[in-house]
Amino acid sequence: MEHIRYSAAACQTDQPNPIDRRQMRRNTDRILSMVDSAVAGSAPFLPVKLVVFPEFAHAAPVFPTAEELIKKLAVEIPNEHTERLEQKAKEHNIYIQTGSMLEVDAKWKNALFNTTCLIGPEGILYKYRKVNTWIPYEVHTSPHDIEDYGEPLFPVADTPIGRIGTAICYDWLFPEVLRQLAANGAEVLARVSAYMDPWNATAPMDWWTIINRARAIENTAYVVAANQAASLRNYPPYSWSGGSQIVDFEGRLLADASPGPGERIVVAPIDVSALRHEREIRRGHSFLAHLRTEAYPVYQKHFYPPQLEENGEEMLSYEKNNELIDESKRQIDFRATIAKDFDNYPVK
Repeated sequence: MEHIRYSAAACQTDQPNPIDRRQMRRNTDRILSMVDSAVAGSAPFLPVKLVVFPEFAHAAPVFPTAEELIKKLAVEIPNEHTERLEQKAKEHNIYIQTGSMLEVDAKWKNALFNTTCLIGPEGILYKYRKVNTWIPYEVHTSPHDIEDYGEPLFPVADTPIGRIGTAICYDWLFPEVLRQLAANGAEVLARVSAYMDPWNATAPMDWWTIINRARAIENTAYVVAANQAASLRNYPPYSWSGGSQIVDFEGRLLADASPGPGERIVVAPIDVSALRHEREIRRGHSFLAHLRTEAYPVYQKHFYPPQLEENGEEMLSYEKNNELIDESKRQIDFRATIAKDFDNYPVK
């Protein structure tokens, strides 16, 4: 059996935000150049076969309403940018986890998705649409909330370099997302993020590192985490401290960009064969095999309400998201929930 070992690159970007679709070409130009740099830099060593970019690398939600974003920045997928990335993937025989784009789809008139694609020499392998949008600020639609959505929420691609899945930024604060990707077979988890201070890769919080390492350990999976590193000038109102990382399946930091704005490429080895061997032989800490899914009644409850009205006519807004958050909080009484669960817990 062929030993699968290669380098992965996490590329963090620092570019001005486009304010119309034409300006997106400038960002894509730079992304393609960074792919070339990542491949060339590792050519004398262990070749790069996977390149990951951050959230909003192509375009960010710089307008406050979904209506304006759809009008000025949203694109359908595939598009000219994914076609250029596909050509680059063919040129180098690699896989590219794109930075996210603001996506529209003719099937859902008023939906605006935050979407990343895995692109290889064979084309687009999957689209991942952010399930847990960063509410109340993000006015994107969660595909989970679309009735009869009909597409996988958590796709995983089986490629010659391993089984790859991804999730976007805030998704990673929900361990269930990465657990589902691992249950779907993912061995390499790509984190496409725009994670800002004070929660980023800096003290005293450093949620970024904590979460990257925890998700790798929990799922016995590699994590390739690319973070936005735009300056305050390029991406107000936040500062973005980068800190892109690659973590192995036991939680070791293999590569770690020093925190701070600015472009960086970090590279580290991915040994899929070693991961598969570990998953096969491990008895202790075999978390997926040990998972008692039926033990958690909380997952049978529905807290956060669907974002879309039944007719799908109402577009999301900051105000609408706050209404939904308030509605969800009214359904949660943690003290009552805990007491009820203790009352019903079987004593043996």
